[in-house]
Amino acid sequence: MKRRIALFSFLSCLSADLLVASEGYAVGTRRIALRDSEDFSAGKLEGVAVDSAGRVRASFNLGSIAVEGATNTWAALHTKGGSVLIATGNEGRVFELNAGSVKEIGKVDGLAATSLVEAWDGSVIIGSLPHGKLYEYKAGKFSEWTAIPDAQHILQLAFDAQNQVLYAATGPEGKLYRITRDKKAQVYLDVDEEHLTSVAVANGKVFVGGGDKAKLYAVDAPGRASVLYDFGRTEVRAIVAGKAGDIYAIANELSSKASLPSGTKNDNDSAGPGGSSAKTKGKGTLYHFDKNGVPEQLLDDTSEHYTSLALDDQGSPYVGTGSEGKVYTVDSNRNSVLVADTQERQVPALLLNGKDRSLISSDPVVVHPVRGVGGADSTWTSAVIDAGLRAHFGRLDWAAEGKVEIATRSGNAAEPDDTWSQWSAPLTQPGEIQSPPARFFQVRARFNQDANAVLSEVSIPFITDNLRATISSVQFENSSSKAMAKPSAKLIASGGPISERPDEDISITWKVDNPDKDDLRYWLKYKREGTSEWFDILDPNEKLTKTSYSWDTADLPEGRYRVRVIVSDVLSNSPDRALQHQLDSYVVFVDNTPPEVRGLKVDGHMLSGTATDGIGPIARIEVAVAGSDEWYSVTPADGVLDEPSEEFRLDLTPLAVPPHALLTVRVFDEEYNRVVASTVAR
Repeated sequence: MKRRIALFSFLSCLSADLLVASEGYAVGTRRIALRDSEDFSAGKLEGVAVDSAGRVRASFNLGSIAVEGATNTWAALHTKGGSVLIATGNEGRVFELNAGSVKEIGKVDGLAATSLVEAWDGSVIIGSLPHGKLYEYKAGKFSEWTAIPDAQHILQLAFDAQNQVLYAATGPEGKLYRITRDKKAQVYLDVDEEHLTSVAVANGKVFVGGGDKAKLYAVDAPGRASVLYDFGRTEVRAIVAGKAGDIYAIANELSSKASLPSGTKNDNDSAGPGGSSAKTKGKGTLYHFDKNGVPEQLLDDTSEHYTSLALDDQGSPYVGTGSEGKVYTVDSNRNSVLVADTQERQVPALLLNGKDRSLISSDPVVVHPVRGVGGADSTWTSAVIDAGLRAHFGRLDWAAEGKVEIATRSGNAAEPDDTWSQWSAPLTQPGEIQSPPARFFQVRARFNQDANAVLSEVSIPFITDNLRATISSVQFENSSSKAMAKPSAKLIASGGPISERPDEDISITWKVDNPDKDDLRYWLKYKREGTSEWFDILDPNEKLTKTSYSWDTADLPEGRYRVRVIVSDVLSNSPDRALQHQLDSYVVFVDNTPPEVRGLKVDGHMLSGTATDGIGPIARIEVAVAGSDEWYSVTPADGVLDEPSEEFRLDLTPLAVPPHALLTVRVFDEEYNRVVASTVAR
């Protein structure tokens, strides 16, 4: 079954101008405004229509008659006798609906009965596949009529009442046959298409559509045709003649070739007209061609392909869709109107002429008689609206011409179920929403009081529960404290070039979980390890809304510190509703002073001294002979650089230091602070 109610996130339900005002879930009261065609079309339509300008009004009031045992429709015909014939892809079964009762009247020798046309003396001719046979239904009898030897698939039939001949669009060789009453079939046109998928007769002229290159041909004479239009798509699905020598045509772009063999499947997913599966999605277009062949595009759908085309008694075109079971019409100003939204996936046949009108859908096959326009059941129900969190609703407002009744319901399950509230008492004018607080919400409009009423906007104000934002981590981006297991991570390689002295600013970053997307403000504090008093990092009037900060530590004594990050949603909530959270960091080293070198001397061939730092540990000791770029690492006396004070000794013999040479020693702490000292070799 077709998905009937869409779950929309809060943002997806907003109009463009509302998104600007509400970006980031704006402060306080929020508002969802349903005001365009997409907003209204996403809901459920029962006896109402939605036009492209975003107006909802009463439309087709549909009945429902199931055709038991049938899943896909290929064609339907309203006979002169008043019954409706339905050709299906379920083993080629043909059904008749008469006075509300459905019965099977026959079965073709193949997988699908593909086309129905009323021809000579009221006999109905039925096309089939894959054996290229034609059948006749006349006076209650169903029988094989003839066969076209060189055609496997008869995809569509058209009867020329003026010349009393039948035309058959066939495949897989792209041939159009002309068949006379005495059952003689001749090739009338052979084109470079894999299949011919549609055919129509207008004022004695034949038009045919291709199912491979999607060209629309005007047949000028036997064997001769001109291309009226090249759609550049996959198929020309249907052609219908107007009353003034004009024609309408629908064409599709499908992900795979729409024509056979996919239509020969004999299962619940077998294809409908032209072979497209009920689960196929494509792109559909509707064109009008005036009597001179001038084209005009009336509809262009990038999300659905079209499976049927018909004109009503006034000559207005209607199309049925192939994946969402909808029916659209369009006027001369190209204002499109969604007039029906069935529960089924496809609408492969439309019968909209005369008194008894109906839509025939597929997956499963259901006949929907058009019982009239409007009525007590004319109802529009919105898609499920997701506020993101539990919401408290305010005053419902709407814009309408005429009288409509508006009701609401709410719940905390994504799809409406028994846990949702009942529909509220209807409002006939804007007023307070009576539905209880909940995350999900729906609006229903009924047009039972005024068949001419037009609804153009619905506005729902709400405020959600305030959820606390929480700090999940605090990091120091340019401090060695962030990587305690790699204490020398900041140091260059031994003997590397010396850059400027280290930055005294420490970059603080933090992560925050903000479930209701409030605007947030942050405060930063610090304290020295071993003390209890916290001090502000920010200036008194400084407002911090970013999740990072550069902390100037130049005036702090060296030592170990912790930083506290405090978050509050006070920017999005009144002070009495605002919530806050705080998180303390791990220990960060503040060390802006260099180490010292004490007792540096050379005794014989042995260099010795002590490197000390206020906070430590010492990270590197190096020595070089003045005038040389060669620096040599010095190992501390205890073998490991791990304390604020490290004694070191180095045998200079391997370095071949000349007498009286100037020796330079440099020492680094973990923050890349450094000191340089020198002595003279003996």
